[in-house]
Amino acid sequence: MNRCRLLLTRNKAVTVLPRGATLRAPARPASTQPVPIETVLKGNVLMVMFNNPKKLNAWTDPVLRGLLASMMEAKERVDVKGVVVTGKGSYYSAGVDLSNTIQPMLPSKLIRSIRDHNQLLFDTFICFPKPIVAAVNGPVIGAALTSTLLMDSVIASETATFSLPFAKLGVPPEGCSSITLAERMGSEQAQRMLGLEHWIPTAAEAHAAGLIDEVVSSTASDELESPLMIRAHQLVEARIAGGGGRRFDAAEAARLRQVNALESADLANAFVSDKFLGAMYDFNVKRKKSRLAHFFWAARASLPIWQPKAIEPAYPE
Repeated sequence: MNRCRLLLTRNKAVTVLPRGATLRAPARPASTQPVPIETVLKGNVLMVMFNNPKKLNAWTDPVLRGLLASMMEAKERVDVKGVVVTGKGSYYSAGVDLSNTIQPMLPSKLIRSIRDHNQLLFDTFICFPKPIVAAVNGPVIGAALTSTLLMDSVIASETATFSLPFAKLGVPPEGCSSITLAERMGSEQAQRMLGLEHWIPTAAEAHAAGLIDEVVSSTASDELESPLMIRAHQLVEARIAGGGGRRFDAAEAARLRQVNALESADLANAFVSDKFLGAMYDFNVKRKKSRLAHFFWAARASLPIWQPKAIEPAYPE
Protein backbone atom coordinates (compact mmCIF):
# COMPACT_ATOMS: atom_id res chain seq x y z
CA MET A 1 0.00 0.00 0.00
CA ASN A 2 1.23 3.51 -0.85
CA ARG A 3 1.56 5.04 2.62
CA CYS A 4 2.07 8.57 1.22
CA ARG A 5 -1.28 8.25 -0.52
CA LEU A 6 -2.91 6.96 2.64
CA LEU A 7 -1.43 9.73 4.76
CA LEU A 8 -3.10 12.48 2.76
CA THR A 9 -6.26 10.77 1.56
CA ARG A 10 -8.38 10.14 4.62
CA ASN A 11 -9.17 12.16 7.70
CA LYS A 12 -7.95 9.23 9.78
CA ALA A 13 -4.81 8.90 7.71
CA VAL A 14 -2.60 9.99 10.59
CA THR A 15 -2.96 6.46 11.95
CA VAL A 16 -0.32 5.40 9.44
CA LEU A 17 2.13 6.46 12.11
CA PRO A 18 2.38 4.02 15.00
CA ARG A 19 0.84 4.29 18.42
CA GLY A 20 -1.74 6.98 18.02
CA ALA A 21 -0.26 10.03 16.33
CA THR A 22 -3.34 12.17 15.74
CA LEU A 23 -4.32 15.09 13.59
CA ARG A 24 -6.90 17.31 15.24
CA ALA A 25 -8.46 20.49 13.96
CA PRO A 26 -7.14 23.51 15.86
CA ALA A 27 -9.28 24.62 18.77
CA ARG A 28 -11.36 27.71 18.12
CA PRO A 29 -9.36 30.61 19.55
CA ALA A 30 -10.80 33.17 21.90
CA SER A 31 -11.97 36.33 20.21
CA THR A 32 -8.95 38.26 21.47
CA GLN A 33 -6.46 35.75 20.06
CA PRO A 34 -5.26 35.64 16.44
CA VAL A 35 -6.14 32.65 14.28
CA PRO A 36 -2.84 30.70 14.35
CA ILE A 37 -2.97 29.92 10.63
CA GLU A 38 -4.61 32.26 8.13
CA THR A 39 -5.50 31.00 4.67
CA VAL A 40 -6.46 33.00 1.59
CA LEU A 41 -7.37 31.52 -1.79
CA LYS A 42 -5.88 33.52 -4.64
CA GLY A 43 -7.05 32.06 -7.91
CA ASN A 44 -6.38 28.36 -7.50
CA VAL A 45 -3.46 28.81 -5.08
CA LEU A 46 -4.00 28.64 -1.31
CA MET A 47 -1.87 31.06 0.71
CA VAL A 48 -1.10 29.47 4.10
CA MET A 49 0.24 32.06 6.54
CA PHE A 50 1.66 31.68 10.04
CA ASN A 51 -0.28 34.31 11.98
CA ASN A 52 1.32 34.92 15.36
CA PRO A 53 3.74 37.77 14.64
CA LYS A 54 3.95 38.86 18.30
CA LYS A 55 5.67 35.53 18.99
CA LEU A 56 7.62 35.63 15.72
CA ASN A 57 5.29 33.00 14.23
CA ALA A 58 6.80 30.33 16.48
CA TRP A 59 5.35 26.85 15.97
CA THR A 60 3.18 26.43 19.05
CA ASP A 61 0.76 23.51 19.38
CA PRO A 62 -2.17 25.49 17.87
CA VAL A 63 0.02 26.65 14.97
CA LEU A 64 1.20 23.11 14.23
CA ARG A 65 -2.29 21.64 14.39
CA GLY A 66 -3.59 24.48 12.24
CA LEU A 67 -0.79 23.96 9.71
CA LEU A 68 -1.50 20.24 9.37
CA ALA A 69 -5.23 20.86 9.09
CA SER A 70 -4.64 23.51 6.40
CA MET A 71 -2.43 21.13 4.43
CA MET A 72 -5.11 18.45 4.62
CA GLU A 73 -7.73 20.96 3.46
CA ALA A 74 -5.52 22.07 0.57
CA LYS A 75 -5.01 18.47 -0.50
CA GLU A 76 -8.72 17.67 -0.51
CA ARG A 77 -10.14 20.85 -2.06
CA VAL A 78 -10.62 20.52 -5.81
CA ASP A 79 -10.40 24.30 -6.26
CA VAL A 80 -6.90 24.34 -4.72
CA LYS A 81 -4.20 23.36 -7.20
CA GLY A 82 -1.16 24.51 -5.23
CA VAL A 83 0.04 26.15 -2.01
CA VAL A 84 2.29 29.02 -0.89
CA VAL A 85 3.51 28.98 2.73
CA THR A 86 4.65 32.22 4.37
CA GLY A 87 4.57 34.20 7.61
CA LYS A 88 2.80 37.39 8.61
CA GLY A 89 4.88 40.21 10.01
CA SER A 90 8.67 40.41 10.07
CA TYR A 91 9.43 36.70 10.64
CA TYR A 92 8.67 33.60 8.60
CA SER A 93 8.92 31.53 11.79
CA ALA A 94 11.11 31.28 14.87
CA GLY A 95 10.69 27.49 14.79
CA VAL A 96 9.15 25.08 17.27
CA ASP A 97 8.24 26.46 20.69
CA LEU A 98 9.24 23.51 22.88
CA SER A 99 7.67 24.97 26.02
CA ASN A 100 4.30 25.01 24.25
CA THR A 101 4.43 21.76 22.29
CA ILE A 102 5.88 19.27 24.81
CA GLN A 103 3.51 18.22 27.58
CA PRO A 104 4.48 16.49 30.87
CA MET A 105 4.26 12.69 30.60
CA LEU A 106 6.24 9.55 31.35
CA PRO A 107 9.66 9.72 29.63
CA SER A 108 9.01 6.55 27.61
CA LYS A 109 5.72 7.99 26.38
CA LEU A 110 7.31 11.38 25.74
CA ILE A 111 9.96 10.10 23.33
CA ARG A 112 7.37 8.06 21.44
CA SER A 113 5.18 11.16 21.13
CA ILE A 114 8.10 13.31 19.93
CA ARG A 115 9.10 10.72 17.33
CA ASP A 116 5.59 10.20 15.98
CA HIS A 117 4.58 13.86 15.82
CA ASN A 118 7.89 14.94 14.27
CA GLN A 119 7.60 12.19 11.67
CA LEU A 120 4.00 13.13 10.88
CA LEU A 121 4.88 16.80 10.43
CA PHE A 122 7.60 16.26 7.82
CA ASP A 123 5.85 13.35 6.11
CA THR A 124 2.98 15.76 5.48
CA PHE A 125 5.28 17.96 3.37
CA ILE A 126 6.96 15.01 1.66
CA CYS A 127 3.66 13.38 0.72
CA PHE A 128 1.77 16.53 -0.26
CA PRO A 129 0.63 15.87 -3.85
CA LYS A 130 0.32 19.42 -5.19
CA PRO A 131 2.93 22.12 -5.93
CA ILE A 132 4.07 23.95 -2.80
CA VAL A 133 6.41 26.94 -2.50
CA ALA A 134 7.94 28.60 0.58
CA ALA A 135 7.93 32.40 0.53
CA VAL A 136 10.36 33.17 3.36
CA ASN A 137 9.48 36.74 4.33
CA GLY A 138 11.98 37.07 7.18
CA PRO A 139 14.16 35.06 9.57
CA VAL A 140 13.45 31.33 9.70
CA ILE A 141 14.74 28.94 12.35
CA GLY A 142 14.93 25.19 12.91
CA ALA A 143 12.07 22.97 11.73
CA ALA A 144 10.42 25.89 9.98
CA LEU A 145 13.54 26.05 7.78
CA THR A 146 14.06 22.33 7.22
CA SER A 147 10.43 21.94 6.14
CA THR A 148 10.95 24.48 3.34
CA LEU A 149 13.61 22.19 1.85
CA LEU A 150 10.87 19.60 1.35
CA MET A 151 8.88 22.01 -0.81
CA ASP A 152 9.24 22.59 -4.55
CA SER A 153 10.87 26.04 -4.40
CA VAL A 154 12.22 28.30 -1.66
CA ILE A 155 12.30 32.02 -2.30
CA ALA A 156 13.10 34.71 0.25
CA SER A 157 13.02 38.40 0.93
CA GLU A 158 16.25 40.36 1.43
CA THR A 159 15.56 40.46 5.18
CA ALA A 160 15.49 36.67 5.58
CA THR A 161 18.13 34.79 7.55
CA PHE A 162 18.47 31.02 7.93
CA SER A 163 19.30 29.41 11.27
CA LEU A 164 19.66 25.76 12.33
CA PRO A 165 20.69 25.75 16.01
CA PHE A 166 20.61 21.96 16.42
CA ALA A 167 24.19 21.58 17.62
CA LYS A 168 23.79 24.39 20.16
CA LEU A 169 20.68 22.66 21.51
CA GLY A 170 22.34 19.26 21.67
CA VAL A 171 19.98 17.62 19.16
CA PRO A 172 20.56 16.02 15.74
CA PRO A 173 19.26 17.38 12.42
CA GLU A 174 15.59 16.78 11.53
CA GLY A 175 13.25 17.37 8.61
CA CYS A 176 15.63 15.33 6.40
CA SER A 177 18.22 18.10 6.78
CA SER A 178 20.94 15.50 7.45
CA ILE A 179 20.87 14.93 3.67
CA THR A 180 18.95 17.79 2.02
CA LEU A 181 21.26 20.53 3.24
CA ALA A 182 24.43 18.93 1.86
CA GLU A 183 22.67 17.99 -1.37
CA ARG A 184 21.68 21.62 -1.92
CA MET A 185 24.79 23.48 -0.79
CA GLY A 186 27.60 20.96 -0.37
CA SER A 187 28.83 19.22 2.77
CA GLU A 188 31.19 22.00 3.88
CA GLN A 189 28.56 24.75 3.84
CA ALA A 190 25.98 22.40 5.33
CA GLN A 191 28.25 21.63 8.26
CA ARG A 192 28.77 25.33 8.87
CA MET A 193 25.03 25.64 9.46
CA LEU A 194 24.48 22.34 11.27
CA GLY A 195 27.61 22.35 13.41
CA LEU A 196 28.83 24.43 16.33
CA GLU A 197 29.84 27.31 14.07
CA HIS A 198 26.10 27.90 13.64
CA TRP A 199 26.50 29.95 10.51
CA ILE A 200 23.34 31.97 9.87
CA PRO A 201 23.43 33.03 6.21
CA THR A 202 21.60 36.06 4.92
CA ALA A 203 19.23 35.67 1.98
CA ALA A 204 22.00 36.68 -0.43
CA GLU A 205 24.46 34.24 1.13
CA ALA A 206 21.87 31.45 1.19
CA HIS A 207 21.14 32.02 -2.49
CA ALA A 208 24.83 32.05 -3.41
CA ALA A 209 25.33 28.81 -1.48
CA GLY A 210 22.40 27.08 -3.20
CA LEU A 211 20.20 26.81 -0.11
CA ILE A 212 17.37 28.85 -1.65
CA ASP A 213 16.25 29.45 -5.22
CA GLU A 214 15.66 33.21 -5.43
CA VAL A 215 15.86 36.46 -3.47
CA VAL A 216 12.90 38.78 -4.04
CA SER A 217 11.90 42.15 -2.62
CA SER A 218 9.10 41.98 -0.06
CA THR A 219 8.33 45.68 0.24
CA ALA A 220 4.60 46.36 -0.09
CA SER A 221 1.84 47.74 2.09
CA ASP A 222 -0.26 44.64 1.36
CA GLU A 223 1.67 41.46 2.25
CA LEU A 224 -0.28 39.38 -0.26
CA GLU A 225 0.62 41.82 -3.05
CA SER A 226 4.31 42.05 -2.22
CA PRO A 227 6.81 41.10 -4.96
CA LEU A 228 7.73 38.06 -2.84
CA MET A 229 4.17 36.73 -2.75
CA ILE A 230 3.53 37.56 -6.40
CA ARG A 231 6.64 35.63 -7.40
CA ALA A 232 5.71 32.67 -5.17
CA HIS A 233 2.27 32.60 -6.78
CA GLN A 234 3.88 32.62 -10.23
CA LEU A 235 6.11 29.67 -9.35
CA VAL A 236 3.16 27.60 -8.14
CA GLU A 237 1.15 28.53 -11.25
CA ALA A 238 4.06 27.47 -13.46
CA ARG A 239 4.16 24.05 -11.83
CA ILE A 240 0.39 23.74 -12.17
CA ALA A 241 0.66 24.58 -15.88
CA GLY A 242 3.36 21.95 -16.21
CA GLY A 243 1.14 19.21 -14.84
CA GLY A 244 0.79 20.07 -11.19
CA GLY A 245 3.25 17.58 -9.75
CA ARG A 246 6.04 17.81 -7.21
CA ARG A 247 9.73 18.29 -7.96
CA PHE A 248 10.55 14.78 -6.70
CA ASP A 249 9.09 11.45 -7.78
CA ALA A 250 7.71 8.56 -5.72
CA ALA A 251 11.13 6.97 -5.29
CA GLU A 252 12.60 10.19 -3.88
CA ALA A 253 9.60 10.64 -1.60
CA ALA A 254 10.15 7.12 -0.28
CA ARG A 255 13.83 7.87 0.35
CA LEU A 256 12.99 11.06 2.22
CA ARG A 257 10.44 9.24 4.36
CA GLN A 258 13.05 6.69 5.37
CA VAL A 259 15.42 9.49 6.37
CA ASN A 260 12.62 11.27 8.24
CA ALA A 261 11.81 8.11 10.21
CA LEU A 262 15.45 7.69 11.27
CA GLU A 263 15.91 11.36 12.16
CA SER A 264 12.64 11.46 14.13
CA ALA A 265 13.76 8.57 16.34
CA ASP A 266 17.22 10.12 16.81
CA LEU A 267 15.62 13.45 17.74
CA ALA A 268 13.29 11.84 20.27
CA ASN A 269 16.16 9.97 21.93
CA ALA A 270 18.22 13.17 22.05
CA PHE A 271 15.55 14.93 24.13
CA VAL A 272 16.29 12.57 27.03
CA SER A 273 20.07 12.67 26.68
CA ASP A 274 22.78 14.19 28.86
CA LYS A 275 23.89 16.37 25.95
CA PHE A 276 20.47 17.98 25.43
CA LEU A 277 19.80 18.52 29.14
CA GLY A 278 23.23 20.10 29.56
CA ALA A 279 22.66 22.39 26.58
CA MET A 280 19.28 23.42 27.98
CA TYR A 281 20.86 24.17 31.35
CA ASP A 282 23.55 26.37 29.76
CA PHE A 283 20.97 28.08 27.53
CA ASN A 284 18.71 29.01 30.43
CA VAL A 285 21.61 30.14 32.61
CA LYS A 286 22.60 32.58 29.85
CA ARG A 287 18.98 33.78 29.65
CA LYS A 288 18.93 34.14 33.46
CA LYS A 289 15.96 31.79 33.66
CA SER A 290 16.93 30.33 37.02
CA ARG A 291 13.88 28.09 37.54
CA LEU A 292 14.25 26.45 34.14
CA ALA A 293 18.01 26.17 34.60
CA HIS A 294 17.46 24.39 37.92
CA PHE A 295 14.92 22.04 36.34
CA PHE A 296 17.35 20.97 33.62
CA TRP A 297 20.20 20.65 36.15
CA ALA A 298 18.07 18.36 38.31
CA ALA A 299 16.86 16.36 35.29
CA ARG A 300 20.43 15.88 34.12
CA ALA A 301 21.69 14.88 37.57
CA SER A 302 18.95 12.27 37.96
CA LEU A 303 19.08 11.03 34.35
CA PRO A 304 20.42 7.54 35.21
CA ILE A 305 17.28 6.97 37.29
CA TRP A 306 14.62 7.95 34.78
CA GLN A 307 16.19 7.79 31.29
CA PRO A 308 14.03 5.51 29.11
CA LYS A 309 15.30 2.89 26.69
CA ALA A 310 16.18 4.32 23.29
CA ILE A 311 13.32 4.20 20.82
CA GLU A 312 13.64 2.65 17.34
CA PRO A 313 12.63 4.34 14.06
CA ALA A 314 9.09 3.70 12.85
CA TYR A 315 9.93 3.11 9.19
CA PRO A 316 7.00 3.41 6.75
CA GLU A 317 5.89 0.15 5.23
